[in-house]
Amino acid sequence: MGLDRLIGFDPQLLYEMFWTAINIFILFFGLSYLLFNPVRDMLEKRKQKIAGELADAANDKKSAAEMKAEYEQKLKEVSKEADAILEEARRKGKAKEAEIIQEAKAEAARIVERGNREVELERKKALDDMKQEIVSIASLMAEKVVASSIDMKVQDELIEETLKEMGESTWQS
Repeated sequence: MGLDRLIGFDPQLLYEMFWTAINIFILFFGLSYLLFNPVRDMLEKRKQKIAGELADAANDKKSAAEMKAEYEQKLKEVSKEADAILEEARRKGKAKEAEIIQEAKAEAARIVERGNREVELERKKALDDMKQEIVSIASLMAEKVVASSIDMKVQDELIEETLKEMGESTWQS
């Protein structure tokens, strides 16, 4: 009795099922138009935006790689330039060192030459002093010879005595 009604399709049930199905399709298409299409459009825009950002990121990466290569090249050039500057400084330093050594050698030669001149002047002065001494000794001898008026034997003895007073080293040098 009640079981027939549950399983049986009466016209009322079929009519309600028909309108329910039409309402579901209308609801589906309406929601699809109002919700699904805007969501699809939003997803498509987001997909394009992400693709654009990936392309920008790739361009930025490429640009960064180019800049890195450029900076590395500039760094190499700066390093080469620094090496050249250091080499130039070393070369100038060695040239200055050679110049200073040359000047020092020239100064040393002038000092030695001046010392040699002074030694030569002192030697001449010593010779002049010795000549003066000889002259005074000869005068002294002449006085003794004249004063004593003695014979040759005494005169030879006086010369020998005078020579001993002067010293043999004076005559040998």
